[in-house]
Amino acid sequence: MRLIAGFDAGQTHTTCRLALAGDGGPAGPGEVVGEGDGPGVCHLAAPEGPERFTAALRESLRQAMAPLAAADAAVLVAAAVGASGIEQGTAVQEQGQALAASALGLAPERVAVTGDERTALRGAFPAGPGIVVISGTGTIAVGRDGQSREHRCAGWGWLLDGAGSAMDIGRDGLALSLQMADGRLAETRLRRALWQALDLDTDDPGSPQRLKALVVGDGFGPAGFARLAPVLDRLAAAGDPQAVAVMERNAGALAAMAAAVARSLDLVAPAVCPMGGALHHLEQLRGPFGRSLTLALPGSRLVGAAGDACQGALALAAALARGPQPA
Repeated sequence: MRLIAGFDAGQTHTTCRLALAGDGGPAGPGEVVGEGDGPGVCHLAAPEGPERFTAALRESLRQAMAPLAAADAAVLVAAAVGASGIEQGTAVQEQGQALAASALGLAPERVAVTGDERTALRGAFPAGPGIVVISGTGTIAVGRDGQSREHRCAGWGWLLDGAGSAMDIGRDGLALSLQMADGRLAETRLRRALWQALDLDTDDPGSPQRLKALVVGDGFGPAGFARLAPVLDRLAAAGDPQAVAVMERNAGALAAMAAAVARSLDLVAPAVCPMGGALHHLEQLRGPFGRSLTLALPGSRLVGAAGDACQGALALAAALARGPQPA
């Protein structure tokens, strides 16, 4: 059984999807036969980046292969990885390619490694133009025109460019809570709700200092901020004015990203596919995003994805499997 693998490697977890190679026709992979999950990845330039990347691929592949253990003839012949933080044409991409080939036991020419936004685009729009706007822990947008030109926008790392993400929503909310605590802003429900979510005493004068220490501690990082986004979503739904402002500001940032991609590719009235956990789960982000998009990119239309990022990665892997066989 000849298998191909498509990986979606994000900051919180990695998914590996297995499909049969060679029976999907010229357009894509064959029947899906397995799926497994593994840990998340971080930027390869981080001290633990290579180890986390390798562990994520190996564990998610192991989980996906487990139901096929009885199939002694099952062999992986090609794989594609869409991973957070991989930039096209960079040394980081080359490093990821080498690490993935080693981790999966494949020849380098049978492995493709790219940004997860590229596999998401391929999954959402298998053929033809379109734009994907992804908002999860982080955020990014990428589009393709009718001539296969691509352009990405935003997503330059959480320290520099996270507007529109769950991380920024949580961080913005905490910043407002401190402004309420020290008297710069009038108190709303926001401060107490966020501090309670972090197990901070809302009446203790020392809690602002504890909050300051908490967010710079090991293990908090982008995910720690992002976990607070649902609290802001509930507050905005209840009409808290500061929470509403946070959600609308981040929704506007997402719309601006889509508009920038459209301008760069000369796309007129493009299809825009919203993706990622924040746009999927946060209603008070999703609604304002649609309204902001209408203003920023007139004539555009929101569409659902034809497939997910794993499916996009499988399509890339299928093309590798159809190529010349390695010596």
